[in-house]
Amino acid sequence: MPSSPIERSCGLQQPDSLQQQQQQLSQDFDPVHRFKMLIPQLKESLQNLMKIASLNLAHNTAIDNGIESSDSTVQRFDKSLEEFYALCDQVELCLRLAYECLSQCLDSAKHSPNLVPTATKPDTVQTESMSYAQYLGMIKSQISCAKDIHNALLECSKKIAGKGQPQGIM
Repeated sequence: MPSSPIERSCGLQQPDSLQQQQQQLSQDFDPVHRFKMLIPQLKESLQNLMKIASLNLAHNTAIDNGIESSDSTVQRFDKSLEEFYALCDQVELCLRLAYECLSQCLDSAKHSPNLVPTATKPDTVQTESMSYAQYLGMIKSQISCAKDIHNALLECSKKIAGKGQPQGIM
């Protein structure tokens, strides 16, 4: 089964091993999939952190009560805390990336909601798609907007460059 829209529209089939590799790569870059993979690791890291904290607390209590000497070794709390924080940072990055992807998807749907039909048969034209003339009009307005932004930035840079020069040179 083709995995991308281009492959589906062209009817291209790929060998199963190559398709599985591409699917694995897309899952590795998918922030939601990565987030789902990190949650069990985060849970395990938190459990380990709490276990080490309780062992250290019990050890320090025993030292304070004079039952044990401070020579015995326990696992380091700071290392497990650092591991936990590193996983939390990865989870945060995955969530931020997922949010950005969602924002871009929503913006894309907002600014270009309908596609141009690519079907050659008149009976397969979709009702929600826009005509080619409408598509061209939308693209021209986007180009015009980009030119306006470019010109505004160019004027600002000229004004900034003009303020940096000494007054007598102009």
